[in-house]
Amino acid sequence: YHCFGCGAGGNAISFLMDYSHLNFVEAVEDLADFVGVEVPREASLGPVKKNNTAEILQVLEQVTGFYIDQLRDNVSAKVAVDYFKSRGLSGEVAREFQLGYAPAGWDALSKRFKPQQLIEAGLVVTKENGSVYDRFRDRVIFPIRDRRGRVLGFGGRVLDDSLPKYLNSPETAVFHKGREVYGLYELLAKNAKPERILVVEGYMDVIALSQFSLGYAVATLGTATSKEHLELLFRFSSEIVLCFDGDKAGRAASWRAVEAALPSLKDGRQVKIMQLPAGDDPDVLVRQEGLAAFEQRIASATSLSAFFFDRLNQGLNLNDLEGRASLASKAKGYLEKIPSGVFQDLMLEKLKELSKVDRLDFFEKPTTLKSLRYKQNQADVKLSPVRIAISLLLQNPSLIGVLDEKNINWQGLGFPGISLLKTIVEIIVENPNINLPSLLEYFRGKEEEGYIGVMMNHDFFISGDELKEEFSGAIDRLINQGQESRLDQLIAKERASGLSEHERKELLSMLANRK
Repeated sequence: YHCFGCGAGGNAISFLMDYSHLNFVEAVEDLADFVGVEVPREASLGPVKKNNTAEILQVLEQVTGFYIDQLRDNVSAKVAVDYFKSRGLSGEVAREFQLGYAPAGWDALSKRFKPQQLIEAGLVVTKENGSVYDRFRDRVIFPIRDRRGRVLGFGGRVLDDSLPKYLNSPETAVFHKGREVYGLYELLAKNAKPERILVVEGYMDVIALSQFSLGYAVATLGTATSKEHLELLFRFSSEIVLCFDGDKAGRAASWRAVEAALPSLKDGRQVKIMQLPAGDDPDVLVRQEGLAAFEQRIASATSLSAFFFDRLNQGLNLNDLEGRASLASKAKGYLEKIPSGVFQDLMLEKLKELSKVDRLDFFEKPTTLKSLRYKQNQADVKLSPVRIAISLLLQNPSLIGVLDEKNINWQGLGFPGISLLKTIVEIIVENPNINLPSLLEYFRGKEEEGYIGVMMNHDFFISGDELKEEFSGAIDRLINQGQESRLDQLIAKERASGLSEHERKELLSMLANRK
């Protein structure tokens, strides 16, 4: 496809990746589900059979329906209904988040589903004798859905004083709590491109805020906010506000989140820290002070940069050399984690201002591939030999064998795109069985991604031996161009200042080979 308005283009997979904010594998899975075919899985996925994922997801969806029905129909669920009402939740919000109730019995699920399915879905606990019992019993249930709306697991809260108060599904073939956040599906259903996303600590915080019409909150699943969480959320919004309790534990969690965020802070992204009064949580505050006052707290959240330097300055006397030197030393390791760009430069300038050190050469600026910037219209991309080689190798990694017959002097090839071609060659050599999806994922989010997308979609309308001949010809032309460039250099140097004995022999050899 190609949009003549904005210039976006690609294929069905890249369209779904951009439109639905999916990665390559997720987009392929969605398309496969749509046309009713199975996606082949690599052996590295572990002991779960490749066709079991769909079965596990189906069981989880059915169990979700069971829990919802129990909340509505089970006489014992009155205490659960009363709990939700006491928290001010409407039936509409309960339906939006698919809230449910797990009955108190030990075998409510095992009577209705196959034990092996329940084991793989993480819904039962296996005893030493091999028998199983329900993991969630007499708890209100919070289904955990991914951004595509698929139920991956559950959170459950007790209705009395027993422990643990909250219980999550264990890690399974489909559920990895370090990669998922609660409430993202519901958020995106309201607004696919939110201005900001608020990260809170609990399920009820997300639901209570939604009840008050604040629909852009999500929660981590009992784990610290990680780089994976932030990268996921940055797919949908450029501003993330992290909400923490203002007590000592909350301040420590805030700092850990800042550390996790640093590698994700590409230019244009913002992370802010919102610290609540000690002992309060969003659920309580939004009820006490109302939505407008709570949103004012969000708008007034501390920028990551201010929080960062305030934290590092603690205990230091910036009026003496030792304090300023300590600040510079402490900050170096953190600032190195920030991607090269304007934000990193500004953070470094702020450090110079605070430490009163004009020269802080911490980083080597990497050479950017400006020549490989994404060109919106594929017609603008002229298929030079290097582009032909890149395109063919991306689409057919097995062509790498052709290079065994070539004598390539990479250092002698200074054309735009050569470094990218060399990188692709090195990746394939190190991973002989790599496929196109894995190659694309390697460049996902990197500067070369747009160029890779254009090259991947070029159709040569040839196959088999013709592909091999085309690739071999492109490499030969590259080698010849490199030799011609070297020949021109030697001739120019001979005229300007003369050649060394070694260079003269090289020139004569090259001239002889041209005849």
